[in-house]
Amino acid sequence: MSIRSLSVAKAGYVGVGSIAALLALGQVVVMSQSTRPAARAIDISAADIQRVISAPNGGIDRQLHVVDMGKHSVGVGILRRGKTPPGATPGALSHANVSEVYYIVSGSGTLLTGGTVKDVKPVADDSDTVKVLVGPSSSATFVHAAQSRKVGPGDVVIIPPGVYHGFGDIPDHVEYLSVRSDVDHVLPAGYVHPLLSRP
Repeated sequence: MSIRSLSVAKAGYVGVGSIAALLALGQVVVMSQSTRPAARAIDISAADIQRVISAPNGGIDRQLHVVDMGKHSVGVGILRRGKTPPGATPGALSHANVSEVYYIVSGSGTLLTGGTVKDVKPVADDSDTVKVLVGPSSSATFVHAAQSRKVGPGDVVIIPPGVYHGFGDIPDHVEYLSVRSDVDHVLPAGYVHPLLSRP
């Protein structure tokens, strides 16, 4: 299922309006902390998101826009993860500076957060993960997660900086929007995905 055909969720209809409301809420919160508002609103259409997520060889995580809001930046990414192999040990990531708000668009999976991890390694500074997506980060594998929850269309999870998170038990796929709050300006302000036109 594509983001264009957002489906019925447990709590009701999930549509483009829901995504717009989520983005608007993030912008209101950010603007309330800033000494100067952003110069203009940024639109990300369902067609834009679908164009980026459908492009081949783009990886799991694709940053759409990063907007400088003054004291704070906001990034918006779209992610799609495929089916996990049975019995696979879930990987984990944590981001030093950036918090994320996940909005599940389609598919389902088990999202693990917090707890105990092993084999911690810093993500390379010259990687897209650090330079474009989420800033300084560490990868690991879960030993025991503090929280484990099934997520599906319409669900929202807020992940603070420094909290390890990762997916396990994805039956088919999970596609989700990530709104990234960047109080330290580690993300590249003004970034626009190459497949999208600049505002």
